[in-house]
Amino acid sequence: MPTPIPPGSANETALLDLLRRHPRVLLTGPPGSGKTTLVHRVATRLADQGQACHCLAADPGLPGFGPPGAICLGRWDPRLDEGGGWRLETIEALATLDSARFRLPLVEAVRRLAARTEAGPLLIDAPGVERGIGGAELLAALVNASHAGAVVRLAPENAPDPYAQERVALGLEVLKLPAAPEARHPGHQLRTQRRTEAWDTYLTEAVEQSLDLVDLAIVGTPPPHDVTAAWHRRQAGLLDATGRTLAMGEVLALEGGRLKLLAPPLGDTPRTLVIRDAMRHSEGHLGTARPYRAPYPATPDEPSLRLPLQEAVDGPRPTLRLDGVRATLVNGVFGDPLLHLRLRHRKRSLLFDLGDPGRLPARLAHQVSDVFISHAHFDHIGGFLWLLRSRIGDYTPCRVYGPPGLAGHLDGLMRGILWDRVEEKAPRFEVFELHDERLAHYRLVAGQPMKALSPREVDDGVLHVEPGFRVRAVTLDHGTPVLAFAFEPDVEVKVRKERLDAHGWAPGPWLGELKQHVHAGVDETVIELPDGSQRTVAELAQHLLLSQPGKRLVYATDFGDTPDNRERLLRLARGAEVLFCEASFREDQAEQARRTGHLTARGCGEIAAAAAVGQLVPFHFSRRHVDDVGELYEEIRRHFPRLAATPGSDPYSEVD
Repeated sequence: MPTPIPPGSANETALLDLLRRHPRVLLTGPPGSGKTTLVHRVATRLADQGQACHCLAADPGLPGFGPPGAICLGRWDPRLDEGGGWRLETIEALATLDSARFRLPLVEAVRRLAARTEAGPLLIDAPGVERGIGGAELLAALVNASHAGAVVRLAPENAPDPYAQERVALGLEVLKLPAAPEARHPGHQLRTQRRTEAWDTYLTEAVEQSLDLVDLAIVGTPPPHDVTAAWHRRQAGLLDATGRTLAMGEVLALEGGRLKLLAPPLGDTPRTLVIRDAMRHSEGHLGTARPYRAPYPATPDEPSLRLPLQEAVDGPRPTLRLDGVRATLVNGVFGDPLLHLRLRHRKRSLLFDLGDPGRLPARLAHQVSDVFISHAHFDHIGGFLWLLRSRIGDYTPCRVYGPPGLAGHLDGLMRGILWDRVEEKAPRFEVFELHDERLAHYRLVAGQPMKALSPREVDDGVLHVEPGFRVRAVTLDHGTPVLAFAFEPDVEVKVRKERLDAHGWAPGPWLGELKQHVHAGVDETVIELPDGSQRTVAELAQHLLLSQPGKRLVYATDFGDTPDNRERLLRLARGAEVLFCEASFREDQAEQARRTGHLTARGCGEIAAAAAVGQLVPFHFSRRHVDDVGELYEEIRRHFPRLAATPGSDPYSEVD
């Protein structure tokens, strides 16, 4: 009988054969396809044959060796660790973890390191960027910069290649290899953990150093010099007079024109400082900083409203985390209403209203499954064109819920566009309108007439229900019907971390899969664990999970302060964990609020108190209060003190 082939050895043999024909090979593929592992195994095989091998780790987000935030060149050393490892020879500092946004500096760094590499096999481990024009440009640029003679694409079998034509256009030999069955994306949490550990390892021998900024050229995207707090914990690259990287460091402070940072001992005097967007966050992990914006002015008598330095002029962007859900008021408390609910571990999003979506990554639109529109005024529906454009392609229909007339408004927006070239890639929507206790149903396909489908009855305002949660609505009056919504999880499922640690099981996508099966009531499904063992959902749920009633979230905006509106909203919001509620005007502007059908700050606070909610997020402030927002907050606090007004870290620094 033939000797069984160990997993991955066929790929190793194929890559070794390719290296005999082309000593420089670029390895590409989606995240989690096993490129770094394959490179490691091939280097081991070459060492067994007495041949040296170099690797150029070109993913600054998590290189296979060396510090994150850099492009790293290493030589395989069979004496390192157990079974060999990469001996770091040199690095090129990028000070970013974002391969796509800063692809030009990345490519130039690869070009410089590839030029320094001696003869012999060189494996270029490319970033897993496989979306949009950025990925296409990066593929061609990396081939050119590294002088690769062949390209490998490692991906799960039957996975579509988004850049098949671009690979053909390169005119090089292309080898397509199947990813090993056990290869999978580690998940955002584990990837962040590994990245931070790699950065901490790099800084093991670091010492505190002090540099005079007068002697340094500062390049990249640094914060303003006069905003010293924005420099804290930024990653920095230190370059010599020739532009070579001496080391990387972590900024401790910027004081009086001197920069204090933690970095390995320097062999020469640095002449250039590279600062971009990599930084250590307050939680201790290495991640991406939000772009700097001037702080929103705080009133002297309201210290609790002082905002993080990166806050935009739209005021605070509250971000709240409930179990399995992250809720972000995308445009802040003054901007167009748009609440983003990220269903964590599911790569899926819900949107409440569609105001200006400019801050949302375009790729997020592909993960939006349901949109809940309060009403069709421009600041609540204008972002539909963004959603429409982003969903040209092979996507499942997006569901949209709203008040009577919504389908006609969306159809009108779609009919204003020429759709002669989309063919089968036309955007598709299922639109549902709440008419008292009936839910009208329409199908909208770009370039085709709107089609009315069979309506259904609505039970107690429930618009949408699926395993794990439901969304309920009530109709309020704004001079036009307006819907307020409640997101209602069935149960809140938490992981017992001490039991997870006791088994040595690393967190990852498998936990999200476990929670989804629990919500769906599927007990006998088998889950594969990080150690390779398997358990049923029922076994794992009993051992690892705690369940309790889910925390409800309510979203209400644009309604007049009438007894009927208050009564309807109180029925929906009573006992909710979080209430997002408009507070457009001060109490002394009650007449203006009445004429425009809006709520005062006092009314907002009174409703939150009467509903006994856990937290209140007031928003949709009139821009006339940009300079006196403290008065709005003070008025609300007199009636309800538990405000959640200030966000945490940027929720869009790394979209799953």
